[in-house]
Amino acid sequence: MRIVVMGASQGTGALAVKTALERGHSVTAFARSPEKLVLEHPKLTRLKGDFHQRSSVDEAVRGQDAVIITVSSTSLKGFKENPNYFSQGTGYAIEAMKAQGVRKLSVLSALGTGESRRLLNVIAEKLLVSFLLKLPFEDHERQEKLVRESGLDWVIARPGRLTDGPARKRYVKKTALEKVPFAISRADVADFLVEAVEVDTWVRQAVQLGG
Repeated sequence: MRIVVMGASQGTGALAVKTALERGHSVTAFARSPEKLVLEHPKLTRLKGDFHQRSSVDEAVRGQDAVIITVSSTSLKGFKENPNYFSQGTGYAIEAMKAQGVRKLSVLSALGTGESRRLLNVIAEKLLVSFLLKLPFEDHERQEKLVRESGLDWVIARPGRLTDGPARKRYVKKTALEKVPFAISRADVADFLVEAVEVDTWVRQAVQLGG
C-alpha cells in the first residue's frame, strides 16, 4: 500500500512512518521539514510541503492509497495564529482524496473531543478541554465533523495523554463510549493509525485509545 503520513517529521507522525515501513508499505513523509525525520528506508519518500496550502496537500495525496493525518502545532501559538489549524488542512486533504479517488483516511484527534468529552474526569475536562487547550479541542471538533461528513472510509483515533514509551500493542480500543486508560504511548497510537488504513474493522468509527 502507498501511504502518505501528514505531519511526519516528529512525534506520532514519525512513528507512523516507521510503523508503516516496517509493515512493508511505501510511505511518503509529508511535512514542512521532512529532513527532521531520522529514518532511512528504500520505500521512504520525503516530501516538503505545507498542510495549510491546498496545492501542497494535492501533491501529497496524488498517487496514494491511504492518508494518515497526524499534523499538529508544537505550541498553542499555532492555534492562536490559525484557529483552524487541524480542520483547514484536513479539509484540503479530503477534497484532494475525493478528486483523486483515494478512499482510506485515518486521523489523529484526541480523547475529550465530541461525545468522548464525557469520558474525562472533571479536572481534565475543566482544566484542559475547556481552558488550557480550548482552541485545539474546538478545532478537533471541526476536524472530526469534516471527516465524518466526507463520505470516505475514515477512522478517527482519540488517544488520551501521549507518552514516549515503546509500542506494547496491548492497548485498549473502544468504539463505544466507555472509559479507557488515560495515557498511551505515541508508538501505540502510530500502530493504530496504520492498522486503521490496513483493515476495515474501524471504518467510519471514532475509536477511543488507551494503554
